[in-house]
Amino acid sequence: MSGKPGRSGGARPGAGRPKKPPEKNILIKGSDMLKLLQDVALGRIDASALQVRAAIAAVQYTHTKKGDGKKADKQDAAKVASVGKFAPAAPPKLVYSNR
Repeated sequence: MSGKPGRSGGARPGAGRPKKPPEKNILIKGSDMLKLLQDVALGRIDASALQVRAAIAAVQYTHTKKGDGKKADKQDAAKVASVGKFAPAAPPKLVYSNR
């Protein structure tokens, strides 16, 4: 800023983004991550973002989705259906004559 030498600006008190309050580290006991996520969603437990992300990553190994196995079921049904009327046609016979 022009004007007086030595007063070219600098940090203003209170300028910038407001600082986030420090997160509280809460010790959560138990090994059922699905129950933990349900409690966080319902507001019973106040967990940090890191704890929620870790629970989401862990719950994938303990609880499978309902959609798992649909592909295998479709393949089994296709094998059963391909036995009768919908069986693939035989390949054409290749006749080789040496004339």
